[in-house]
Amino acid sequence: METKGSPLSACARNGIWLLDDDGSMLKALGRIMSSAGLIAEKFSAPVAFLARLKHARCRVAVLDVWMPQMNGLEVQARLRRDSPETRIIFITGRDDPSMRQTALDAGAFALFTKPFENEVLVKAIQKALEGQVGTSTRAREAFRTISDSRTA
Repeated sequence: METKGSPLSACARNGIWLLDDDGSMLKALGRIMSSAGLIAEKFSAPVAFLARLKHARCRVAVLDVWMPQMNGLEVQARLRRDSPETRIIFITGRDDPSMRQTALDAGAFALFTKPFENEVLVKAIQKALEGQVGTSTRAREAFRTISDSRTA
């Protein structure tokens, strides 16, 4: 596990966690967050990601869908059980309509197919963070639409 950013309190405040088994993608996601002024914790393994829940709060999880040890949908199911307040944003290199529908039906905030526009991902993360306080239904539906149009 690698933590990106400076003060621990800022890291805890943002509560953005990135999970991708592709090291170069994980590094790129970290740079995107940093350039947007966001601090994120980076994980390359689902087991380490889920173990961290015992010690810290994850407000927004950006999850790769297709990973060898445990796929993103399995991580989503564990998050729903162990951290139901976490907003989940999926990224995937392979668009699969049934997987997309399963993820969104299970409560994913958004789903983006690679390549995606960095600004759109950042905006989705910011909306997900805002959604922690009060209702996020409208924002969630808006980003579902963006996700669907980007992957259609």
